[in-house]
Amino acid sequence: NDPRIRVSIIPYAEAVNTGSLADTVFVETEMGPKVPPPIDAAVPVSATVSDNCATERKDKDGYADYSSVGPYTQRRDNQGKIYLAKVNRDYRVKVCPTATLVPLTADEDKLVTAIDHFQAGGVTAGGIAAQWGYYMLSPSWRTAISSARLGAGPANFDRNRVAKIAILMTDGQFNTAFAGGRGASRSQDQGQRSRANAENICDNMKRDGIEIFTIGFDLNDPAMTATERDQAKSVLKDCATDDTSSLKHYYEAANGAELSHAFGEISRNIEKLTISR
Repeated sequence: NDPRIRVSIIPYAEAVNTGSLADTVFVETEMGPKVPPPIDAAVPVSATVSDNCATERKDKDGYADYSSVGPYTQRRDNQGKIYLAKVNRDYRVKVCPTATLVPLTADEDKLVTAIDHFQAGGVTAGGIAAQWGYYMLSPSWRTAISSARLGAGPANFDRNRVAKIAILMTDGQFNTAFAGGRGASRSQDQGQRSRANAENICDNMKRDGIEIFTIGFDLNDPAMTATERDQAKSVLKDCATDDTSSLKHYYEAANGAELSHAFGEISRNIEKLTISR
């Protein structure tokens, strides 16, 4: 029987380490194309590098792609050639997190071990984190995940039978992005791009029936400016599913005890959601 509850974890900093899903990544070069080579290219191009990291997926014009389509989906480039919709590793990435993502699993020991090895550090690419959270809940990624022998992959979207939940947590302002959305101002800085990307991806997740809870951890840290604090809280509130009379979706936690309490309350809210379905 399928396990009743499965959990995925997406650690992130400047990028997301895809681990055994490295085949889904297209590695950019500074002067090279921003989409993978055509599938009928005469010379095969390696899809991975040793760090297995990924940033935003880009469309054929270099804009951030907010969809959850699978990495083996066929698309056409600006020359009409067919390529696979793999996820970019921007050439400007400097530091790849060592902690790798964990696709949906019911193996509690595996999840706890992954968390125990987390180390804080680096910048905060929140839009990239939201993107990979979306992928790990999207049935379009089932083939890639199962082919990598990382489990059965996500179930189909079915609001009446399957509750899909995303919890997005950050301890700081989203401040890193390598691609902006189509139509976005070219004057956007990395923080503006990261927050806009996250909000657009969250909108798509919610349209697909994914319930989103968000947690801001230690956002009242005096090291943050008032503007940084307001921006961090704003994107988390925008990403979260709207509250109802019985369900709260946005949380703040100032310390470990409050963080544990927030996760406990979210767990109870998820139980309410599953019972109602």
